[in-house]
Amino acid sequence: MKKGIALLVSCMLLFVLAACGQDQEATQGNSGISDTGVAPEAELVIKGSNFQFDQEEYHLKKGVPVKISYENEDGNHGVMIPALGLQLDRNNNSKVVTPDKAGEFEVSCSIMCGAGHSKMISKIIIEE
Repeated sequence: MKKGIALLVSCMLLFVLAACGQDQEATQGNSGISDTGVAPEAELVIKGSNFQFDQEEYHLKKGVPVKISYENEDGNHGVMIPALGLQLDRNNNSKVVTPDKAGEFEVSCSIMCGAGHSKMISKIIIEE
């Protein structure tokens, strides 16, 4: 019986340590330079809380490299911008992209978060 309890406690400790190490890895390596080696000229922070983003619309300039970061303030959410090929969440929280098309594009939650999930949308406006 004691061996079973010791094994259970050891497994729980390993899970906790693995989770803590994973959070540290997620925050390391965010130098702001994308995989292509492009440094951002602008930065956009999108914040999500229960069933809403912090702004109804976000503005970017076409052809300008931008570091887009996601901050989860309440609940479990993510952000998806298909027009930019971008999906961010707690573990993958920033990326540098260069918008190549002007227009209005949808921003939505990428994680099924409950009854208000389908209403958790915003838009990104990319200007010439």
